[in-house]
Amino acid sequence: MIRRLMLTSAVLALAACGAPDPEPAPTPEPATPVEAPPAADVLTAQGFGPLRIGMTRAEVESALGGDSSPDSVGGPDPASCDTFHPARAPQGLTVMVEQGVLTSIWLDDGATIKTDRGFGVGDTATAIKAAYGPLAHVSPHKYAAAPAEYVTTWSVGGAAGYVQNPSARGIAYHIGTDGRAEHVAAGGPSIQYVEGCA
Repeated sequence: MIRRLMLTSAVLALAACGAPDPEPAPTPEPATPVEAPPAADVLTAQGFGPLRIGMTRAEVESALGGDSSPDSVGGPDPASCDTFHPARAPQGLTVMVEQGVLTSIWLDDGATIKTDRGFGVGDTATAIKAAYGPLAHVSPHKYAAAPAEYVTTWSVGGAAGYVQNPSARGIAYHIGTDGRAEHVAAGGPSIQYVEGCA
């Protein structure tokens, strides 16, 4: 009897070995990662919302409208350099267009926009320099005594000193005598200008 049970067990085991494996449960397809859209309300070295450094003036105007104050002069020679507030742009945002191309975006009084590091007009130089660390290049203010200064950081093609490389991209914080950012500029070398188009 024991022998018969062992033989039956062996036969059943062999039968199980020859049986096809049960089909594995289908593996669920990995979820396609959903990429978050870029924040439309953050200023980066490359642009803001629909604006991208390197756009033509016509593209800027198509994106955010023409000059909201066309009778005001944005530069001594508007054909070569002009600054203006596009009609549909947030308060305190101006653009600089040189030779028909967007070279920088500026935040001034009234702007609530922040950079991709979370800084804007009114933030302290101390906090800005601490956040950027060794990437922050500090230079003296052209017209005011310390603590007024310029804090510039380049994400592409820049370095310490005056940068002329047209493909460089960065953000400059123009710090006033109260130690706070009066202006924030993002884009190419024109972020270093201290008198509008100069």
